[in-house]
Amino acid sequence: MKVCVGTIVHHPEDARIMHRQIRALLEAGHQVTYVAPFTHCNVTPIPEVRAIDVPRAVGLRRRHALYAARAALRKGSRDADLLLVHDMELLFALPRRRPTTVWDVHEDTVGALDTKPYLPASARRLLPGLIQRIESRAERRLRLILAEAAYRDRFTGNHPVVPNTTYVPETPPPPPGGNRVVYVGQLSEARGTLEMIELARRLRPHGIRVDLIGAADPQVRPMLRDAQREGLLDWFGYVPNNHALRMTEGALAGLSLLHDVPNYRQSLPTKIIEYMARGVPVVTTPLPLAASIVGRAACGVIVPYGDVDAVTQAVLRLRDDPERRTVMGSHGYAEARGNYHWPDQARDFVAHLEEWASRVPATALRRVVPA
Repeated sequence: MKVCVGTIVHHPEDARIMHRQIRALLEAGHQVTYVAPFTHCNVTPIPEVRAIDVPRAVGLRRRHALYAARAALRKGSRDADLLLVHDMELLFALPRRRPTTVWDVHEDTVGALDTKPYLPASARRLLPGLIQRIESRAERRLRLILAEAAYRDRFTGNHPVVPNTTYVPETPPPPPGGNRVVYVGQLSEARGTLEMIELARRLRPHGIRVDLIGAADPQVRPMLRDAQREGLLDWFGYVPNNHALRMTEGALAGLSLLHDVPNYRQSLPTKIIEYMARGVPVVTTPLPLAASIVGRAACGVIVPYGDVDAVTQAVLRLRDDPERRTVMGSHGYAEARGNYHWPDQARDFVAHLEEWASRVPATALRRVVPA
């Protein structure tokens, strides 16, 4: 099977796209053409894929990327059996003549509007209705896979869920240490960046370092740079997922201080599963799915939203109790290995695409545009 995979929004090394889905397709013996913003992100494509470079869609500057994506998808899907797109924006750039097309729904698109500070107030009022129309039309004309079971409420059909799990090492990782806490993922205000900067300030007198691993939104970059210059924390910027997860091993705790916003409320933060997979205790805000897993597995501490005092005390208690944090790390690893190991989901993901690719696309000559 030949698959064309496309994104203009996500980093080419995005964990879900590159390290899970494309890797699963390659390991199953399929050929992949990958349309992504390689140059913009300073990424060299792996030799196993046929790469097509496009501009990245950033903030309100998306028109140029869309024009380029239309030509790139036309070229990449010309001899493909299936086209897999990862951005709502690409629904406007689909070729007229195309193979069976799948949209991977990564997020609650309406709920995510609150986490995009570059949007003007007028757009926040108008976009929810437009997004719902686009999603409805896409559902009628494309195949869908969902990153969360909760996203099913937005659609009428029964679409398969491909969850954001991770690769869990076969052997248990080293036990958590006592002098470092970590965060892996995009850095933004809604993801708790300001709280983590203040946490670093409070932990420094105790000899505990804060490592932040991930790209940052423009709104928080100046604060991160200032904190790093002050010696409060180490901010590593974007690191490919497989390397970032190795960097978490041996940490005292993994942080997930997401705010209570609609896009996060019904989602499971993948970073929690990633910390568990590496034997690191979790410190998380009480988002429903995160709190449920951490509470059930007894693998971490749940703290109130925005409460840096509570986070500081949770970290210090873990630092002072090596046996407790070791037990938490072991519980988290066992839970991740038993229930959230990506290869267990990869087989179903590949099987869905193989089945859909074998069917003649009923809408091969249509494009998805708002009604």
